[in-house]
Amino acid sequence: MPLTADPSRAELAALLADVRGSAERLVAGLDGLTDRQAREPSALAGWSRAHVITHLARSADAYRRLLATARTGVEPGPRADAAALDRALRAGAERGAAELLADLRCSLDGLFDEAAAVPVDRWTALVSALAGWRHPAWFTLHRARRELETHHVDLDLGRTTADWPAGYVAWALDTTAATLAARDFPVARLEATDLGRAWTLAATGPPVRGPGHLLLAWLAGRGPAPQPHGGRLPAPPPWPLPPVPGWG
Repeated sequence: MPLTADPSRAELAALLADVRGSAERLVAGLDGLTDRQAREPSALAGWSRAHVITHLARSADAYRRLLATARTGVEPGPRADAAALDRALRAGAERGAAELLADLRCSLDGLFDEAAAVPVDRWTALVSALAGWRHPAWFTLHRARRELETHHVDLDLGRTTADWPAGYVAWALDTTAATLAARDFPVARLEATDLGRAWTLAATGPPVRGPGHLLLAWLAGRGPAPQPHGGRLPAPPPWPLPPVPGWG
């Protein structure tokens, strides 16, 4: 199925279940978090765990907003710009663990409540990411899952890229490889040895082989470059990348 093809009802239900699973694992992984642990550094430079948790909550709010826009056809008030989001992140990161987790749970519940309210015929409505590119409402669920899985690792509480679900890794590599190929990223081929999958990116450049989660970790800036086969590896562009060919 093409990456940008609209999912069937069954596929949409499965995707929503995957997002719920990612959210449930994240919340369970934060059970028992202390104030001290919340203030400790995350795996993201300059961010504490409290920064990551606050970012996840505000991201869930943003995705809920996109789904509400798709459902009603109307933007629910003015959208916060990058500066306002940065201020909210920094202020929110000063909270204690209990308040952080309550906020995250509330935001995730709001996201899933909104998803349950979207009529079937509105999942194909186009909405706009903060960066300006457009996508159907259903792609919001992919973005939410990517956010949850990536930042769960960033929290540095024991979950690693090896714990990413294989289905998520395959989807993320599919969409990332398509965008890299469109940008002529100088890697000839990616091969996920554990998934039985491979992607051709360019006519020249080294091929790269390895477990899918390590390939994705490298492309997502969450791990070192795998050992190349035939040359040095270029630095990947900032991730995540807009989908290609996209929706205009």
